[in-house]
Amino acid sequence: MDVSLTVWLMTVAGLIALIAVDFFIGGRKPHEVSIKEAGLWTAVWVVLAALFGVGVYLFGGGEPAGEFFAGYITEKSLSVDNLFVFVLIMAKFAVPPIYQQRVLMVGVLIALVLRTVFIVAGAAIIANFSWIFYIFGAFLIWTAWKLIQDARGEEQDEEYEENRLLKAVEKRFPSTDTYHGTKLFIAENGKRLMTPMLIVMLAIGTTDVLFALDSIPAIFGLTQDPYIVFTANAFALMGLRQLYFLIGGLLKKLVHLSYGLSVILGFIGVKLVLHALHESGLSVPEISIPVSLGVICAVLVVTTITSLNASRKQAAAETVEVEARARAEKDRIDT
Repeated sequence: MDVSLTVWLMTVAGLIALIAVDFFIGGRKPHEVSIKEAGLWTAVWVVLAALFGVGVYLFGGGEPAGEFFAGYITEKSLSVDNLFVFVLIMAKFAVPPIYQQRVLMVGVLIALVLRTVFIVAGAAIIANFSWIFYIFGAFLIWTAWKLIQDARGEEQDEEYEENRLLKAVEKRFPSTDTYHGTKLFIAENGKRLMTPMLIVMLAIGTTDVLFALDSIPAIFGLTQDPYIVFTANAFALMGLRQLYFLIGGLLKKLVHLSYGLSVILGFIGVKLVLHALHESGLSVPEISIPVSLGVICAVLVVTTITSLNASRKQAAAETVEVEARARAEKDRIDT
């Protein structure tokens, strides 16, 4: 898709305008986000992404539009996995509910800027070294296998561990132990101190970079168009804040999410390897965008259905177990 500098600038300006509207309407005043508000804004961002995809279809054709929707759905599904870590970060830093929306808004913006750097670097590497597809494909297949191994392993109590960048920032700049509203810095005893608000924002933004290590190669496996890669990531990330509040309570019920994501990453990894072999001059079949979009959607639907069904059965079994223990305790007391 041939995109001029003017279109790039208009797209970036449009995204900034949407982010500004989101901030001034929903995030300017700290407050606890209700399910209704989260659902409304989630729907708004999904509709905006759909409208953008329609615009790509009208001005660029069916193939770029298919690439955008495949990339958007893939990035959105992979970003849901981020929410598990976001929950751990919020608990680690004991973020008050009224400030969580502000933390996520700024944290996601930091993540978008860092991902843009990744996208620019990835596009430059792909443009000059076609063999990078072999590395991307192998990495995604390995990541898929790692996800399956982690999902099949014994469950352990998860705890967020700060990355090296965040530890270096905290070591270099002294901080306070308590929140001071939405302030990022305060003056105390003549010293300028960071507040936990800034630290947790950096934690959200920099932690997302770790997830970008597999999501960026994944979307480059669906399209090599930097414009599509950037916009798909932008729309997927900008709706992540509202999605956090909307499905936060449902995250534990998505017990098969890791299996679904591993299938998607493995599938895209195979697609990348086939593309690399094709670029090397070998006569191998390539997976089309419609097939990719169909496989991704089907995996997500099946994963969601099986997860909810498994969670329902587990809840029923736990209820039966609790009732049995209660009856046993009653019988013991009666005896």
